[in-house]
Amino acid sequence: MSNGQRKRILSGVQPSGKLHLGNYFGAVRQHIALRDEAECFYFIADYHALTTIQDPKVLNERTRDVAIDYLALGLDPQKAVFFRQSDVPEVTELSWIFSTVTNMGLLERAVSFKEKIEKGIEASVGLFTYPVLMAADILIYRSHLVPVGKDQVQHIEMTQDIAGKFNLAFADIFPIPNYRLDKESKVLGTDGQKMSKSYGNTIDIFAEGKPLKKTVMSIVTDSTPVADPKDPGKCNVFGLYSLFASEEEKAALAARYRAGGMGYGDAKAMLLEKIDTHFGPFREKRKKLVQDAGYVEDVLKQGAQRARAEARKTMEVVRQAVGMAPRSVG
Repeated sequence: MSNGQRKRILSGVQPSGKLHLGNYFGAVRQHIALRDEAECFYFIADYHALTTIQDPKVLNERTRDVAIDYLALGLDPQKAVFFRQSDVPEVTELSWIFSTVTNMGLLERAVSFKEKIEKGIEASVGLFTYPVLMAADILIYRSHLVPVGKDQVQHIEMTQDIAGKFNLAFADIFPIPNYRLDKESKVLGTDGQKMSKSYGNTIDIFAEGKPLKKTVMSIVTDSTPVADPKDPGKCNVFGLYSLFASEEEKAALAARYRAGGMGYGDAKAMLLEKIDTHFGPFREKRKKLVQDAGYVEDVLKQGAQRARAEARKTMEVVRQAVGMAPRSVG
């Protein structure tokens, strides 16, 4: 960390649909908590989203929904820089410059690219060069730490490689960022697989009433009779309940499982109550934010102004380092 700069954390979230418990416990909750630990930059990755969303109305709506969700869940825009990726066009300029020092072989090894192709996503140039834009996202703010799940670790390693290549070729401008693994990045869905929109097994954060109850009651369990003892360690309902419960509450429910006489329906009802209690206040705040579109837009604009000021500082030294003249236009 040079020049006494405070530690800077960056993370992006794709506007890919409704946030679910996996998003919350795997990322959002940590993002909000980190605001007191470092200088935080959080962006809505709408440039990245174009690799899979090519309906302008859908992209616009989902971008706004993510902004509302984060604000409703407690992100304080006074304590974190919160903005739309596309409001900082300098990131695409840096992405191009990085592409000139990035080896094709590095990108060809990207596991996520291969996985997305296998899922039927078109092999566009944008999808292939996704890690280069991600590196620009991280490095244009000269970030030091990036909170990620295990599936994104390779992209951070690629960012480290790109930063090192640029520093070696031109000037020592960029810190080599590191990743921070989310502690609870794997939350199981209603079918027992990792919770994911692509599996259709999510429990949405802001669902309530009958739709939420229907989802919780659909969680897959085994066929152990009500009277028989059950293993809490093998029950997905217990695992989800544990995300919300205190150690005492977990121990008490585990004892009821092992004693027998309790059906999975009772455990699901307890989980439903936990979800409602935890997210109830956030739901009410979200309803108010939906009615105040001007405030949400102002937050994103102010965040973009702060982010862009940092991006422009970086691009000034980058352009000088590669031999480009200062911009002749603003």
